[in-house]
Amino acid sequence: MGTTLRAIIVDDEPLARKRLRELLAGRADIELVGEAVDGASAIQAIDDLRPDLVFLDVEMPEATGLDVVERITHDPFVIFTTAYDRYAVAAFELQAIDYLLKPFGEERLARALDRVSTTGDARSSAHRARAALSMNGGAVDHLLVRDRGRLVPVAVRDIVRLEAGDDYTSVHTRGRNYLVYLTLQDFERMLDPGRYVRVHRSHIVNIAHVAQFTPADGGRFVLEMTDGTKLPVSRAHAKALRERAV
Repeated sequence: MGTTLRAIIVDDEPLARKRLRELLAGRADIELVGEAVDGASAIQAIDDLRPDLVFLDVEMPEATGLDVVERITHDPFVIFTTAYDRYAVAAFELQAIDYLLKPFGEERLARALDRVSTTGDARSSAHRARAALSMNGGAVDHLLVRDRGRLVPVAVRDIVRLEAGDDYTSVHTRGRNYLVYLTLQDFERMLDPGRYVRVHRSHIVNIAHVAQFTPADGGRFVLEMTDGTKLPVSRAHAKALRERAV
């Protein structure tokens, strides 16, 4: 990018703000212009100071970091900083610059800032994040999942099926399974309805990976996937699924 970015740190933990200030102290490309300690003051500071970049915690008093992104009118770059990976998963393709899991160090922060320097229009960053976080901005292309202590992207097209758990969903891809702290209702709002179909209160499938339907009692079906998995199709979803298969 070649210019100095005006930045704000938003975090309700004093030690976290201090640590981030220390990590940024040696960078000539970042000028800290303010801090906020809760969601409400963050919204005001961002819209008043209009920074280029915001380091934004998620769990805070008054309003969460996700609420902040939805409510600000200014459009800065956004780097989320939090100890909770479930928010990255829930947001899917945030369109924020990065999502730093605490504790992070100088090297990980540097990679996030490198992404700022290679991203195009700063003013569209928060706008795209708001659209994604609202969970109604259309189908998404990727989701972030927890894998062996890391957050890794998974292409949505690689999802074969989804199965509801207690407070999570099992995401089955070709060769790998992941636990994601989203409900099936969340997935229904985010995924392309032309490709992903609810077949049961506990199952969503990728139509491209359906091998066959087998009739069962009571107007139901048993659905067989290309990986050999057999799933029930509830009566409520059988008619729509038959019409989709025509």
